[in-house]
Amino acid sequence: MSFGRTVKTVLWSFIGIRKRSGMEEDLGKVNPFAVIAVALVAVAVFVGALIALVNWVVKH
Repeated sequence: MSFGRTVKTVLWSFIGIRKRSGMEEDLGKVNPFAVIAVALVAVAVFVGALIALVNWVVKH
């Protein structure tokens, strides 16, 4: 599975709108360790963005 497809799979799961056919297609091709690594990075980026947004709002 390519890196781009792994990122796409994780981002669709964050949003929560994924077709069953897409999920079933990725089920056999997904490397679980890659998905976990991409998900952890995505969560860190999301939390960092939220913290930056809150700091920006508080300062203005």
